[in-house]
Amino acid sequence: MRDTKESRLLLVLLVVVAFALITVDIRGGENSPLDRPRRAAQAAFGPVENAVSGVVDPVGNAVDAVRNSGHRNSTITRLQRENAALRQRLAGDTQTRTQAAELDKLLKVAGAGQYTVKGAQVIAIGAAQGFSWTVTIDAGSKDGIARDMTVINGDGLVGRVTTVGPSTSTVLLANDPDFTVGTRMEKTGELGFATGQGNRPMRVQLLNGKAAVHDGDRLVTFGSEADKPFVPGVPVGKVVAVEPSAGNLTKTVEVQPFVGFTRLDIVGIVVVGPRHDPRDSVLPPRPTTPPPAAKKPKPGSTPTAPTATGSALPPGDEPPASPTTTTTSTISNGG
Repeated sequence: MRDTKESRLLLVLLVVVAFALITVDIRGGENSPLDRPRRAAQAAFGPVENAVSGVVDPVGNAVDAVRNSGHRNSTITRLQRENAALRQRLAGDTQTRTQAAELDKLLKVAGAGQYTVKGAQVIAIGAAQGFSWTVTIDAGSKDGIARDMTVINGDGLVGRVTTVGPSTSTVLLANDPDFTVGTRMEKTGELGFATGQGNRPMRVQLLNGKAAVHDGDRLVTFGSEADKPFVPGVPVGKVVAVEPSAGNLTKTVEVQPFVGFTRLDIVGIVVVGPRHDPRDSVLPPRPTTPPPAAKKPKPGSTPTAPTATGSALPPGDEPPASPTTTTTSTISNGG
């Protein structure tokens, strides 16, 4: 339609009519004269609106999905990062608690034996100098570590330092076949030499072939001159087998180490030995055997009563009661 004077007049007229109809509809309320035409128009054009809406809504939803897909992807990525960080933090907390428990055990052993220790962590496992059982720790000469120092943890003897670098050191483990340490039996004090056998128990050769040894007996380190390479009193292990001596001058036993060499983490290097030999004091107390429980009486039985002599008589055989005698004491006044 061209912009002419007539078209403008028609537009103004349509606007005026529209306002008039709106005013009449509002004033009429429920009785509006336009209500019937409106229902007729709704009945005529309602199906068309529904059909158009059914076609247009999926398109609109698809457009909204495309518009929001970037936001959803970023939200999923953010949640994945947060979950990964949470799992890592939980794993770190568990590891921290485990290391704190190991350090606490180490300090208790060091305190019992009066050892001055330098704490370190195992950072590598391998044969640095051709040894079959070695670990590398994160402490070296800058930390006061020197060759032939005793290495312990919260369970007992780990090994000895063999090579030292500025910030790391190599430890020969006690279960290595080239490892030998002097030992002392708990209580009896029998001396011997323990040698590593890899994954098998250590082999201990006692100097006394007639020594009385039993399964479960425990051993500690005997100690070396000037405490190198071994300080005295460090728990080594417990006897798990005794080989027949057959009249030999020595006796051989197998000892299971207290230390788990495949799960080492926190260790302590003894930089200053004890003033006095702690002997067996570093060993943990043996578990006490609870006393046997008292036997309960069988159902239907009558408990017996103890007599004056501590013996019990069956019912009906009690001795007769003796008569009671009353003695009256008279005090004389001399009259």
